[in-house]
Amino acid sequence: MISSWLTILLDNLQKDFPQYSTQRVILIDPAIQRLMLIEHDQVVASWIISTAEAGLGNLNGSYQTPLGVHRIKQRYGDGAVPGTIFKARQSTGRIAKILTEQDARSDTDNITTRILWLEGLQPGVNQGGDVDSFGRYIYIHGTDEEGRLGQPASHGCIRMGNLDVIELYERVDINTLVVIGVV
Repeated sequence: MISSWLTILLDNLQKDFPQYSTQRVILIDPAIQRLMLIEHDQVVASWIISTAEAGLGNLNGSYQTPLGVHRIKQRYGDGAVPGTIFKARQSTGRIAKILTEQDARSDTDNITTRILWLEGLQPGVNQGGDVDSFGRYIYIHGTDEEGRLGQPASHGCIRMGNLDVIELYERVDINTLVVIGVV
């Protein structure tokens, strides 16, 4: 069942975004709080994530996770130690205390370890105007609130465990397609 659905998704991506490869695609399913890596028409890895506590939506200032087709436009964090805190995509040189207790919250919404900055590819949906994912600074990134993974908890980004985001980061490149929700 999933394989036929996956085939349709990849065929539609190839048709609608022919300038991007569909040999490796990231699929984010907010309903089950999972990020799946698809390579050569197969799900090869899956990780627990957190999307936005405020739900799903594309409007600037909504603190929601945007839907639709994106691409990785920029990557940050090569070689950073797990838990490294980033501000404005620069390492602060500080290492976050990783909170693994269920529902434990840090004092700030720390962005840790790696950053994959997303750009929306659908004008009027997640690109341009007041729905621009890149302008909203929507990332896939590590979090110091690992105990909250598996439930909506972010301010719009896609949070991952620190070791998980390193593994993903090492497997994807700029221009990798990222599908958030059902397209």
